[in-house]
Amino acid sequence: MPAPQITSAPLQALAIAVIHGWGGNAEMMLPFAPVLYRAGYPLLFFDARNHGKSDADDFSSMPKFAEDLEHAIDWLEARPDVAPGRVAILGHSLGAAAALLVASRRRVAGVVSIGAFAHPAVVMRRLMAAHHVPYWPVGRWVLKTVERQIGVRFADIAPIATIQRIKCPVLLVHGEDDAQVPVADARTIYAQRKSERVQLWVLPKAGHNSIHKIEDYGAQLVAFLDAIFG
Repeated sequence: MPAPQITSAPLQALAIAVIHGWGGNAEMMLPFAPVLYRAGYPLLFFDARNHGKSDADDFSSMPKFAEDLEHAIDWLEARPDVAPGRVAILGHSLGAAAALLVASRRRVAGVVSIGAFAHPAVVMRRLMAAHHVPYWPVGRWVLKTVERQIGVRFADIAPIATIQRIKCPVLLVHGEDDAQVPVADARTIYAQRKSERVQLWVLPKAGHNSIHKIEDYGAQLVAFLDAIFG
């Protein structure tokens, strides 16, 4: 989505890539479009593999979400109207964790992480506990099997680890009433930051999928993006 010609907007060679969470699609992220479009930001919404209208794959994972996001950034930076390093990324849930992973290993302008979990192994243990699956020995075996399947250790890609390697500005946004990923996860990620360029916003009366809350904090989001793009 190209930006409208608003003279006060930061229009010089920049863009924002937007990625959804597990089980979501680009359409679910569209509530962000009016706010960011009016502010003059070119936007790219896309479906990760196995989601929405994208191609199928054998399985989905955070590293694959991150790969898809990197391809989106590469596509944007290949355009003549977008400069390398001038792409910001906005992600929700698993997409937010993938955004933090991408930002930890390549140059991006900034990250907006909405509803990210602190550690994938903790998320899986919560799910197993909810289904009365004992951690020992079944749960531990499941975690090790998943690590082998995705080809990386959870400890290396967990947001509490990637946040320490990120050098660009980061905005961590989390709903105070998030029952799927507790707000404590956001505070745990924030506590591991190595830079004061990381901010934390806790949104009152917001849950995990309260994307419509963009109407309540859209002005602050635009101010954050304006600041990082200069």
